[in-house]
Amino acid sequence: MDAPVIRFLPYQRAWLQDSNRFKIGMFARQSGKTFTTCAEIVDDCIQHEIAGTRTRWVILSRGERQAKEAIEAGIKSMTRAFYALYHGKIREQGVTFQGEGWTDEGANYKALEVIFPGGSRITALPANPDTARGFSANVMLDEFAFHQNSREIWKALFPVISAGFRLRVVSTPNGKGNKFYELITGGPGWAARGEQAPQADADKWSRHIVDIHAAVAQGLPRDLEEMRLTMADEDAWAQEFELQFLDELGAWLSYDLIASCEHVDAGKPELAGTGTFYFGNDIARRRDLWVLAIIEKVGDVFWLRELIEHRDISFRAMEDILAAKIRQYRPVRVGMDQTGMGEKPVEDAINRYGASRIEGVHLSGERRLSIASWAKQKFEDKTIRIPQGNRALRDDLHALERVASVTGGFRLVAGRNDNGHADRTWAIFLGLAMADQGLVPVEFSAGPERRSGDLNWCGALSGEPGRDDFLM
Repeated sequence: MDAPVIRFLPYQRAWLQDSNRFKIGMFARQSGKTFTTCAEIVDDCIQHEIAGTRTRWVILSRGERQAKEAIEAGIKSMTRAFYALYHGKIREQGVTFQGEGWTDEGANYKALEVIFPGGSRITALPANPDTARGFSANVMLDEFAFHQNSREIWKALFPVISAGFRLRVVSTPNGKGNKFYELITGGPGWAARGEQAPQADADKWSRHIVDIHAAVAQGLPRDLEEMRLTMADEDAWAQEFELQFLDELGAWLSYDLIASCEHVDAGKPELAGTGTFYFGNDIARRRDLWVLAIIEKVGDVFWLRELIEHRDISFRAMEDILAAKIRQYRPVRVGMDQTGMGEKPVEDAINRYGASRIEGVHLSGERRLSIASWAKQKFEDKTIRIPQGNRALRDDLHALERVASVTGGFRLVAGRNDNGHADRTWAIFLGLAMADQGLVPVEFSAGPERRSGDLNWCGALSGEPGRDDFLM
């Protein structure tokens, strides 16, 4: 039987030969990071087979599809190749490949495994905090920068591997708002761009960084000029292939752009005048902020007059605040986040104030991007005024990032922290989006009369008859 030839490039050999317990690699896209790490895992299992011992590896991938790909394209192919290489010591037909699904402690897991005759096994799972707690094994975190809730996964995982197991973390960058960024930049050593395996840094991590230029210089067959020209996106090229963490470059609104729109008179409701008002409402019940942004258009300029924020607010309180502010400002249109738990508040508001005034918005897909693009244009044109020196708002606006997905597309994301989940940002963006709908003719009545069947929303808080009902 002819043994197959597996050729590893110098930077891949450096990774394979580095036996440090904690090892992290940041590699350019399609440079073989998962392929090489799968080779390391399979070789470890076969060495245990030869020694008559057993080991266990778990691969945590971004999702189910990526977990299957790691097993099918990485682990299984490497197992067959390594068995052929070791032929004569272990019979290739002794290995079994098994896909299995099970339920454990209320969490549904779908996994694919390679099970070796001596009991060693490699399991691939979609990553989440629950699966990270459910095993004791050596671990590979594949494309860790793209894992949802990466910090929660890390907190759940690390105690599990603390009993002497090895940890392999590989990814391309995905901004600075994740645990991978902290790990790869946490030590002083960035010397692993060459062919030699680095020494572990003072924090015990061995770090390997291989951008596309280093990979090509060491033999990766790629036409860099053609790739860059056809990609036609410098942000994507910088992140995916040159391994740059896009902070200001990737931020939807830079700090300089945000600061240029700050004004000492913004955020002061007492300065509200007779302009046209628009509301934006980002809805959250417990975990994130419920935010109501009140925007007045004066000429061509949009002034943020109030930004009302609450956490752990009841649905009744949401209704009461919205009713009071509608009575106070008489907005032309109100944009409400209808995503998830926003369905009922939006439905109630439409029933109360009418679909011509209330618009439920699903913040996803093309609508999400179009709303954010319209709002960004207002910042770039300097036609919006926001409060001066409001650090929480400034950081919230800057938190929204344009990041590349693992499929090569782009999406707008924001990390979740104690300051929220870009909730203030989306409330303001929704308010600005309402001004893009055109004006809705509205008549006002100074008397208590209202159309038969209309809800007396103006007096809803006080219990008194309304004096400024809208007549449609």
